[in-house]
Amino acid sequence: MSLRYLSRQSLQALFTIVMIVLLNFVLFRMMPGSPERILFRNPNLTQEALAAIRERWGLDQPLFPDQFFAYIVATLQGDLGDSYKFIGQPVIEVISERFWPTMILLGLGEMIAVVVGLALGSYTGWRRGGLVDRVGNGFSLVFYSMPYFVIGMPLIIIFATGLGWFPTSGMFTLGATYDSFLDQLLDFLHHLVLPLITVSIGLIGGYSILMRSSIVETRSEDYIGTARAKGLTDARILRHHAFPNALLPVVTLIAINLGYVVAGAITAEVVFNWPGLGTLTVDALNARDYPVLQGVFLFLGISVVLANLAADVVYGFLDPRVRR
Repeated sequence: MSLRYLSRQSLQALFTIVMIVLLNFVLFRMMPGSPERILFRNPNLTQEALAAIRERWGLDQPLFPDQFFAYIVATLQGDLGDSYKFIGQPVIEVISERFWPTMILLGLGEMIAVVVGLALGSYTGWRRGGLVDRVGNGFSLVFYSMPYFVIGMPLIIIFATGLGWFPTSGMFTLGATYDSFLDQLLDFLHHLVLPLITVSIGLIGGYSILMRSSIVETRSEDYIGTARAKGLTDARILRHHAFPNALLPVVTLIAINLGYVVAGAITAEVVFNWPGLGTLTVDALNARDYPVLQGVFLFLGISVVLANLAADVVYGFLDPRVRR
């Protein structure tokens, strides 16, 4: 891995992050309405009190250059401001509270989808044209085309409302008291099952389709024919020759998906009322909570950029041809 290649990819990532920071400021100021409009719902709020709130939030300042430069300086210092909806709480604290539920749900879902999707795609691609290929690829296409809420709602209707096996929403049972950490963990896992299945199914299709296509292309390579001529079994050829070489395009998809987990979490978390970054984004959007929206957008944007940078680095290790 050359220093020139790493420097070029890092500079591109840094430039993209700078553009995200600038867009982050402009995007939410282009939204209709203003954050203090939520306060008009209070009939006892006077104009003097509203003016004081606008001054405290810095909304009485000109958009350019005052608010813009204040935003840039604060962001560089790691200060994303205070939440309008969650009064008195810094945005960093609000996002931190919702970060781990999302990472647990989407992280586990990603791991399950990678293992199952790559295994399914490898097998169907190696058995191209057979019954397993047609059935497996058909299911993959269906799952890939279905959004999370389409997958999640039938699961709630069947397994939560109908059979009563799992809770319909939340991360813990409301008002429950636990005798031990194990009881709390079991309650958490009980609530996690349906959201985790939903996220995993939604991700498996993409990995399976891409891996199948990559395996099909790899099957026609000369080294596969050489391995067959040596008398190696199909299982060994797939495991030791086809699969490692077919992983190259999948590595990029895995890294990109890791950056997009928060965006995908929005619909899944709303369906199951999972208290993560997805539901936080919807709540902040309804409340015109610009600082929280900016924080989530910034976190999401930087995550995608860093995930792409990681994919470029890993790809450079796996394929020397891209290091030019």
